[in-house]
Amino acid sequence: MSEKSVAVSAPGKVLLAGGYLVLDRTYNGLVFGLNARIHVCVKPFKSLSGVVFSEIIVKSPQFQNAVWEYGYRHAEQDGGMQVTQLTADADLKLNRNPFIETALGYALTYIATLTSSNIPPTSVTILADNDYYSTSSATLTGARFHDFGVPLAQANKTGLGSSAALVTAFTAALLTYYLPSDVFDLSSEKGKRTLHNLAQASHCAAQGKVGSGFDVASAVYGSCLYRRFSPSLLADHDEPGSPHFASQLQNIIEETGSVGKWDTEVLKDRVKVPKGIRLVMCDVACGSQTPGMVKKVLSWRADAGDAAESIWQGLQEANEGLSQELVRLTESDDHDYSSLKDKIEEIRKRIRNMSSESDVPIEPPAQTQLLDACTKVPGVIGGVVPGAGGYDAIALLIEDQEDVVAGLQQLLQKWKVKGKDSAEGSVGKVSMLRVKQEMEGIRLEDAKVYKEWE
Repeated sequence: MSEKSVAVSAPGKVLLAGGYLVLDRTYNGLVFGLNARIHVCVKPFKSLSGVVFSEIIVKSPQFQNAVWEYGYRHAEQDGGMQVTQLTADADLKLNRNPFIETALGYALTYIATLTSSNIPPTSVTILADNDYYSTSSATLTGARFHDFGVPLAQANKTGLGSSAALVTAFTAALLTYYLPSDVFDLSSEKGKRTLHNLAQASHCAAQGKVGSGFDVASAVYGSCLYRRFSPSLLADHDEPGSPHFASQLQNIIEETGSVGKWDTEVLKDRVKVPKGIRLVMCDVACGSQTPGMVKKVLSWRADAGDAAESIWQGLQEANEGLSQELVRLTESDDHDYSSLKDKIEEIRKRIRNMSSESDVPIEPPAQTQLLDACTKVPGVIGGVVPGAGGYDAIALLIEDQEDVVAGLQQLLQKWKVKGKDSAEGSVGKVSMLRVKQEMEGIRLEDAKVYKEWE
């Protein structure tokens, strides 16, 4: 166990191509990591009285009342580490955070299977780069980390994958802090695979379903072409605290026993960004109800049969064409982007077809208008409503020049999304986020950088 502070960060993501398709192992998704990161710092916790508690304190100081205290103990019959949220006042309602609570229980359970030592108390600080949240309520001081001035539940997310980056960075920081480097090394391929499997398991448990996992994969590995794991890998293990949970979790993480190897595919060499091109994100301050949209699209796919499969296959071919063109441009140093522009337009055309057939606003009219207007700005190659679509931030590929960025900002300053006033979206302004693509995934950081926030 480290006696010094440990800090780790994980990137956000944008699923540029492969929304909905990535839920099916037959297809894949083109995922870009982003330089907006979630940072987690773990340090020893010592009480003033000198008494050692089985307690871990987690805080997110950019938000109001974002402090969670947890007790933990070994459950009987190989049940792993049971985590219980603590409160100083029995009359106070607990401020639950299922992602932190679940990730903590899973990480401590796995750590306990690898060490006979007691798990001492720690203090954990979580910080988010500013672009994860719309900054209308933030105290804008020019600091690296804004004080958002609201409870976490009231902060408006920009759709960059904060929960997956949080679970991944949080898990990596705990493993690095509590385990010796010869047991867990974050810089090794084995360490990254261990982290990937554990973060996938805890993230799926926290959100109450087995998702595609592309967001956790990009948090670990960075930009990649991703094919999901078989959902059955995580379908049958017991709940934390139940008999044999610890052994089951260890088998899942280490790919032993009846679980066997994970069939995830993460292809780093199939994602490249040519020199002279950058990805930008434009935050549409509305937001979408992604789970409801996904459920409706999948229901339509099941009912539509061959017609839906034809749309699915066409989108897969268009997405692969985009990936191949980016690689070709990178390797040839070609600066003719006309083919790349055509391939993005082909993807949008097919997405609008899916949107129309399923009656789900994947690329709603308001976003079509915004994308069309952005594409007319000189130097903008093209863009999409990424991931599940709706009214979240749009993604654009542009020529990496200051005048192109300036032209976009001038357009967006006057733009207002005229979304329909419904559950899927509402009226909102548009602003350019400062994020860009990043190839690197999880990484160790210098803990001294975060000292003022501890």
